[in-house]
Amino acid sequence: MTPQTLWFDSILLPTGWARRVRITVRDGTLGMLEAAVDPAPDDERHAIGLPGLCNLHSHAFQRAIAGLTERRGPAQDSFWTWRELMYRFVERMDPEEFQAITALAFAEMLEGGFTRVGEFHYLHQDKSGTPFADPGELAARVVAAAADVGIALTLLPTFYAHGGFGAREPSARQRRFVTDLERFARIMESSRKSASELAGSTVGVAPHSLRAVALEELPALVALAAAGPVHIHIAEQAREVAECIEWCGRRPIESLLAAIAVDERWCLVHATHASLAELGGIAATGAVVGLCPLTEANLGDGIFAAVEFRGQGGRFGIGTDSNVLLDAGAELRALEYSQRLKREARNVLADETGCSSGRSLFQAALAGGAQALLGAGAASRQAGLIVEAPLDLVSLDAEHPALIERREDEILDSWIFAGGREAIDCVWRAGQKVVSGGRHHRREALIGRYRRAMKTLLA
Repeated sequence: MTPQTLWFDSILLPTGWARRVRITVRDGTLGMLEAAVDPAPDDERHAIGLPGLCNLHSHAFQRAIAGLTERRGPAQDSFWTWRELMYRFVERMDPEEFQAITALAFAEMLEGGFTRVGEFHYLHQDKSGTPFADPGELAARVVAAAADVGIALTLLPTFYAHGGFGAREPSARQRRFVTDLERFARIMESSRKSASELAGSTVGVAPHSLRAVALEELPALVALAAAGPVHIHIAEQAREVAECIEWCGRRPIESLLAAIAVDERWCLVHATHASLAELGGIAATGAVVGLCPLTEANLGDGIFAAVEFRGQGGRFGIGTDSNVLLDAGAELRALEYSQRLKREARNVLADETGCSSGRSLFQAALAGGAQALLGAGAASRQAGLIVEAPLDLVSLDAEHPALIERREDEILDSWIFAGGREAIDCVWRAGQKVVSGGRHHRREALIGRYRRAMKTLLA
């Protein structure tokens, strides 16, 4: 079988922008790369190529409630009021509906420029809170959804045991999430078995938060991760910080860093309300902060101190969290704009004088996302378009108005700040084209299943 060849007029490689590049695809990897060559008759020609990004934090099922929580309540709305509405939705969803929603969300991620997703998966029981016969039933549905659409998956089964700091009893509405350590070990075993059937998948573990996990439970959970990543929600809301201080006299990140050895395997999701000392502590560990700017804005969480964190050498990646909108460029734009609003200045996350904001944001998210979902060692070998690494690639439409006559870093600036997902043309995951003309190849079938699920859930 003749290897597939792709030719790009301009493409972003680990060494920088290159012109007139031919890529040979072999067994899903970037088999060979030739620069400064003319296209051959059999080459599939494209104008602009970028490496696919990692979406390091997703709750895919929440895509189904996007737009349904934008009605003002009798009191001040916040994450906590949003959470109650989310719980009501969860109480109605069966496995088939869960899988249909997850599959469409994953397809939309591919259309938005993400080629790998970290699914922070915390639905484990049925609607009544009763364990399934297979403790990893819903994890297997996540794997099936990823296989169906072709996205790479880092599965993060989530341990959720308590309803608040100090190991408070969980509420009835948390019954689909709650497990104990023994049952969670069985969930992990089943999840690994399912994920082993999906090429390129990785399994880690996710202690949900210090609200839902006692500090003394963390070592057992980290052990269950083996060599995989460890993700945790932390310091997302000011109320969370205040409750942690009331409980133990310490802030959440301070408590975590004192309780266990955090290292490069860890991803601290949100960290919105970290103190300067806590930011320095995170940076010193080499852990990644998982920022989800669109969800954090939608929920009114606050603004992460990204400039201060980057100034201390901190690493970050981006995620879509509640999946209110699935657009890699929009997440990066929201991150930069939040910092501009906070500081009343422009181009604040550009690496140094003369650097492009888009290039700085993209490269940081590319490296941080790969580390958070693959591990530091694997990330160094796979973050970007690297020979012998899986070919995860995005092409942009050079005829999109935002990209006309753009060159090199101007392309990233214009895609992120003026184009967004509408400028994405094709997406390849492990050498297989899954998006053409901005649309996933199975989009219509996926929407059909999603529509049936929503008609039942919202009836």
